[in-house]
Order: sequence, then structure tokens, then C-alpha cells
Amino acid sequence: MEDILLVSGLVVFALIVSIPCGYIRQNYPKYSFMWFLLIHLPIPFIVLVRIKSGVSWHIIPLTLAGSVAGQIFGAAVSRRRRNSAETS
Repeated sequence: MEDILLVSGLVVFALIVSIPCGYIRQNYPKYSFMWFLLIHLPIPFIVLVRIKSGVSWHIIPLTLAGSVAGQIFGAAVSRRRRNSAETS
């Protein structure tokens, strides 16, 4: 049970760390330097927390999925805020 909570916490951490990067990334042109930087910026932090928590490399796909979900969610929030500001 403790392992499940630890893995869940790591996935949620990956999601939360990636949301601001996805939000900011939405304001840069696709495939620009900043776009790539903001996609890859949370990865070292996620890896560091995973290693320090003592979890094996087998959960990397789960944390990657959490990171991608955070990027998508942050970008969607950014688009929604920009569209609502333009219509106001």
C-alpha cells in the first residue's frame, strides 16, 4: 500500500510541476528553443525526486504520462484564458 501511495505521489508531482511549463509554453512558437526548453525543464526535477524516493525505473512511463498530462492541461488553461480575454 505504501508503494502505491509513493508512486501516486510521484505521478501527481510530475503533473503539478508540468502545469506551469505547459501554460508558459503555449505562448512560444512551436519547435522554438523556449518551446523545447519548457517541455524538458520539469524532467530533471521529476527524475531527482524519483531517485531520492528510492523508486525503481519501472515507473518512468507513469511519471512521463503525468508530465504530459500536466503540459496538456497547462496549455489548455492558457488557451482558454487567452480566448476569454480576446472575446471580452
